[in-house]
Amino acid sequence: MTKYSIRDFAVSGKRVFIRVDFNVPLKNGVITDDTRITSSLPTIQHALDHGATVVLASHLGRPKGKPTPEFSLKPVAVRLGELLKRQVTFADDCVGHAAIRAVEQAHAPGGSKVVLLENLRFHAAEEQNDPGFAEELASLADVYIDDAFGVAHRAHASVSGMVKHFTEAGAGLLMEKELTFLGVALGTPDRPFVAIIGGAKVSDKIDVIGHMMGRVDRLLIGGAMAYTFFKALGMPVGKSLVEDDKLDEARTIIAHAQARGVVLQLPVDHVVAATIDAAAPTEVLKVGDPAMGDRMGLDIGPETARLYAGLLSDAKTVVWNGPMGVFEVAPFAAGTMAVAQAMAMVQGTTIIGGGDSVAAVNAAHEADKMTHISTGGGASLEFLGGAVLPGVSALPDKK
Repeated sequence: MTKYSIRDFAVSGKRVFIRVDFNVPLKNGVITDDTRITSSLPTIQHALDHGATVVLASHLGRPKGKPTPEFSLKPVAVRLGELLKRQVTFADDCVGHAAIRAVEQAHAPGGSKVVLLENLRFHAAEEQNDPGFAEELASLADVYIDDAFGVAHRAHASVSGMVKHFTEAGAGLLMEKELTFLGVALGTPDRPFVAIIGGAKVSDKIDVIGHMMGRVDRLLIGGAMAYTFFKALGMPVGKSLVEDDKLDEARTIIAHAQARGVVLQLPVDHVVAATIDAAAPTEVLKVGDPAMGDRMGLDIGPETARLYAGLLSDAKTVVWNGPMGVFEVAPFAAGTMAVAQAMAMVQGTTIIGGGDSVAAVNAAHEADKMTHISTGGGASLEFLGGAVLPGVSALPDKK
């Protein structure tokens, strides 16, 4: 990794501002999944172990630039205290007197040494990347650490705007891990290198496919996006989800794969049904079989699952982003589960690129067998698509 990390700084006695991603799911004020909190614990604990006072900042939900009680980070402060087994001071605002007072109390002798600021997005200035707001945030600390890869693609005040106010700024341990593994996939991957791209729309993944085309040895396509490719090839698609305005791009991708010697594999059979309903009658058909009529393709079939497992069997690097079907509905989950199980058998580096793919490997109980599971859905997509992420580019490079 070319960026400085928290390991590069002597933080004893300093106030360390850590931008975390505590955008956790809440139901009636109760956290239903604390993964995003636990993911940043190593960075927080590192700072504490080295004598720092930790100032944590995050967004939660979409409060649209004004204080909204349902999006308060107070429940997160409680849970964080339980996980750290220490008091966490909660500031009722992220800037102004409340924030300054909370940081001073935590930093004082005998203070808690951990502050969680209230939701950054209670201020419209956060998403507007307002320079004055960024400077106010920066005034709370001596060192800046970004551990929120999930928002690294956002040019917000706490992500990119405040970095220039620090002489010491770098990545947290989670951010460092993200950049290391995703960087390897885009840089010098062990081969064969296989990318599995699924999900609903070609338009969501077009940049990723284009950027990976010159790097991968094999590209496996699944999910509803496959039907745009099928229609581009003149095959029957029934009422499957198709992006008619992306047919030419699908043809271009196919042509580029052929020209570069990349194996671009589309499903050879699929599970079809009239509706996305667990009770709907299903049938497995060969792709291209007109018997699908006006039904929809909702999962890859067993022959495709075996084919994909075979194409993964000797892989040394695999990146997966997007499910193979509507895996949330039991009759259409087998293909996605099969790919997760095949990835778990790979003797090499396996990277799950965020979003639904993370849910899929968790549902398949294979998450612990993956080398790296990205915490950034949109950010990992943009990074793999070759985009420059504001939260990454703002951090200084090692000299």
